[in-house]
Amino acid sequence: MPEIDLIKEWLRYANNDLISARHLFEDLYPKQTEIAAYHCQQCAEKALKAFLFFNDIEPPRIHNLIKLCELCKNIDAEFSIIKDDCDYLNPLSAEVRYPNELTPDESMVKSAIARAQKIYDFCTAKTNAL
Repeated sequence: MPEIDLIKEWLRYANNDLISARHLFEDLYPKQTEIAAYHCQQCAEKALKAFLFFNDIEPPRIHNLIKLCELCKNIDAEFSIIKDDCDYLNPLSAEVRYPNELTPDESMVKSAIARAQKIYDFCTAKTNAL
């Protein structure tokens, strides 16, 4: 697969996670807050990894948005703009998937969706891939 096609695929997967998060939160009753929050984290992770691929860096097989953002920031200092968003979404990777860990309420998921969208848009603009 040509490199630009691979980057587009990472961004497509990221966008699919964002679509899933919105659907689970906005269209279903009861709102599926935990899994919607998880998809927000996944969206951000895949978008950051797309940027790393765009810069010929094989992303590490990690889910830590803080570390991924730092790797991106080493390439482009403007990634400091989304650092707080990555910090917010980072615990949504695993903690929301298990009982007694982290139970996001509606306001937390609304914020997570907005932050995931911001990271997705930021990374998409930086890659010029779509």
